[in-house]
Amino acid sequence: MATVEITGDNFQDTISQDGIVLLDFWAEWCGPCKRFGPIFEDVSDKYTEHTFGKVDTEANQELSAALQIQSIPTLMVFRDGVLLAREAGLLPAAALEELVAKAEELDMDDVRKQIIAAEAEQAGQE
Repeated sequence: MATVEITGDNFQDTISQDGIVLLDFWAEWCGPCKRFGPIFEDVSDKYTEHTFGKVDTEANQELSAALQIQSIPTLMVFRDGVLLAREAGLLPAAALEELVAKAEELDMDDVRKQIIAAEAEQAGQE
């Protein structure tokens, strides 16, 4: 099993690390989550250089609320502490692997410049 358990205690440290972090927000009672779980595990075995974490929304209700998780499964993709993608619903393996590939291809210096520009634009509009 290549995934790690993510809780409110280790969430910030996990997403702030260098590299790609994929988080699966799930619950035991959720049928689509049960179908997505093995897909997430299989893909995590292929990309061992990245962090794959699972967040039990029932056990981590405060974290789930803070992140505005409204449907599960929800997948969040971070790279170098930056949220790159948020996908709700069951993803097939090919779509999950495509998200990983896109995250790997990004020029994070360019992404950070775009974030700074967007924040400056928003601050100018206020």
